[in-house]
Amino acid sequence: MSDRKIIAVVGATGAQGGGLVRAILDDPGADFAARALTRKLVSPAARALASQGAKLVAADIDDADSLDRAFDGAWGAFCVTPFWEHFSPERELQQARNMAAAAKAAGLEHVVWSTLEDTRRWVPLEDGRMPTLMGSYKVPHFDAKGEADGIFAELGVPTTNLLTSFYWENLIHFGMGPKEDGNGKLVFSLPMGKAKLPGIGVEDIGRCALGIFKRGQELAGQTVGIAGEHLSGSEMAAALTKALGRKVRYQTIEPAAYRALGFPGAEDLGNMFQFKRDFEEVFRSHRDPTVARSLNPKLQGFESWLAVNGSRIPIAQGAA
Repeated sequence: MSDRKIIAVVGATGAQGGGLVRAILDDPGADFAARALTRKLVSPAARALASQGAKLVAADIDDADSLDRAFDGAWGAFCVTPFWEHFSPERELQQARNMAAAAKAAGLEHVVWSTLEDTRRWVPLEDGRMPTLMGSYKVPHFDAKGEADGIFAELGVPTTNLLTSFYWENLIHFGMGPKEDGNGKLVFSLPMGKAKLPGIGVEDIGRCALGIFKRGQELAGQTVGIAGEHLSGSEMAAALTKALGRKVRYQTIEPAAYRALGFPGAEDLGNMFQFKRDFEEVFRSHRDPTVARSLNPKLQGFESWLAVNGSRIPIAQGAA
């Protein structure tokens, strides 16, 4: 173990970081060891990782000193920010600065930064096609990450920018699964029209990140986009029909209607889906399942993901 390269994994008890820690633990022949960073060493998720053999280290990405300690002696790091915990792009930018500075101070040889596009490159703030949010953003949880790419570059940290895709787990945890309409029929709604949506299982993000680290510094300075599959809403509905054993109908809605749903983050997500719909060719071109499979031979398609996870999708009541 002592001769393995240590990867400090931010957000080790979260979706992406946890996937990477498990990928490293499941690959005993690899050259890497996981240093699992978490704010709460005694949380159930942290204890589960420890029971699987992960080394836990207390760290908080809002605390620069804790990151300096956590990154010290590591070979590389996986960096990610938890926008949906605080809904603050400014805080997300500061968290990225803290991680980039700690990586620079520790002399890390390779960082994988989980990022997304800065949509303002395609939809400037003055563009009225979608509303400007929080005064400075179009898709806040995208834009801050994309802006933070420059922080790692400016500090000269050898970084691979990892563009992720729509989590299929959103159907389980984020209320995006099929809903029963007034007639008891299942309806799956997205504001995507006929556009295809790149999606991925969160465990595959961690496996792809490990694949990037395995390539050494070959991918440092590059942007790599991943997806398990690109599917239209109708294609997703057909796969859900097969998995759930009940007919699921796809219904497209307008982004404006989605923004008006009123749940926390609805405006952000409405703009996100509109960006993915209106700039489908660009967005999809950045996320090649072939590239993802080259990094992660176990990459799942939607149907294979559903075979394992379909029973976990709650069926919500109410109008779709």
